[in-house]
Amino acid sequence: MNDNLFVDRRLFLQGLAAIAAGEVVAGGPASRITLADEATKAAGPAAADGTVRPNMVGAYGPWLSDTVLGDGPAALSFRGPHPKEGGRFSNVNEWRAAARKRAWECIAPVNLGGVPEARVDSTTTLDGLDIERLSWQLPCGPRTEAVLLKPVGATGKLPAILGLHDHGGNKFLGWRKIARADDAPWTIQLRHQEQSYEGLAWANEIAKRGYVVIVHDTFPFGSRRVRVADCSPRVRGDGVDPEPDDLEGIKKYNAFAANHEHIMEKSLLSAGTTWPGVYLVEDQRALDVLCARPEVDASRVGCAGLSGGGMRTVFLGGLDDRIRCAIAVGFMTTWRDFLLDKCFTHTWMTYVPLLPRDLDFPEILALRAPAATMVLNCNEDPLYTLAEMKRADAIMHDTFERAGAADRYRCNFYPGGHKFDRPMQADAFAWFDRHLRS
Repeated sequence: MNDNLFVDRRLFLQGLAAIAAGEVVAGGPASRITLADEATKAAGPAAADGTVRPNMVGAYGPWLSDTVLGDGPAALSFRGPHPKEGGRFSNVNEWRAAARKRAWECIAPVNLGGVPEARVDSTTTLDGLDIERLSWQLPCGPRTEAVLLKPVGATGKLPAILGLHDHGGNKFLGWRKIARADDAPWTIQLRHQEQSYEGLAWANEIAKRGYVVIVHDTFPFGSRRVRVADCSPRVRGDGVDPEPDDLEGIKKYNAFAANHEHIMEKSLLSAGTTWPGVYLVEDQRALDVLCARPEVDASRVGCAGLSGGGMRTVFLGGLDDRIRCAIAVGFMTTWRDFLLDKCFTHTWMTYVPLLPRDLDFPEILALRAPAATMVLNCNEDPLYTLAEMKRADAIMHDTFERAGAADRYRCNFYPGGHKFDRPMQADAFAWFDRHLRS
């Protein structure tokens, strides 16, 4: 995410023009293209006469994309040749073991201990759901707050979902972006759900279908956010630590938090870790809490999220086998897309130093093959170029096909911009039902 777009990224996105025209079917699979087709169709960073098309890094774009990153499969891609033809991996299990090992090395995960001791802080019933407000203390930072939702009167072991909230340029909110725990939601919460989810708290909606759902605040959102008062005066700017009803104060806080992202990134790298090295481990600890619940069938657990939640799905779904069904919404493209065209509008939380040499971005999620995987994109989503979203789909499809699991991967394209609206939610919920309830 661009630090200059901190007040409300959704309003910024609504003002952008559509990226490119493309033939898609709402709610249905995209018309799949081959990588060869895409290479012919997509405009490269440099024309035949040597002129450079505008990109994020100017004259350095062609060199970084074509020479440093390269246009072929990355070093640890499963899409390379078979060992009999000079390749490295003869089967998907071999590939997954080697590629995950390298991914974890690059991510440099922190140690956040074992299964957290979750405390039930309050209980209530709302709209057919039993709701528990949970919290737990990790070895660092403020206490993590979370919400658990399950159908009233449900018996036996139920399938479960770890709901992953988005980024959205709003670090004041965490789990409240996608869930409701009472009949008096905050104004900022309702506005966020209206902007991104067509007014629905999607975690509540999927729980009503017979799932146990946990949504937690991850680093550094909601209860886990960085407090302005705890920071050096040099970096506070006009930031404040507001109350939930102080809408102007929340804008100021989110402005501070956006401008603080590059500082946090530098500090994490200086500590020898990465941003995914923290939030991915926090998501795993929340998954520990979910799987340990007595009403949960730990063999039928999924995760999903929009935007930053889709990014979190890519990492958690690709690197933790407990996720049997993963749905990434509004966060799927290639490292090339970030490099040349779209890094300006994405959070520092996305990037893992050195990993692009070994795996393209979609291949992180593809590490879960042959487990059930869905990707939902929007044709006019200004956070990505349409050509690279389709290129990412082709990479995912090729990987799952080589793993003998083409039927366990689905990618849908929808009209419109960056969102997880009701039709998209309906398709996602049906995918969960197919793979976790049947």
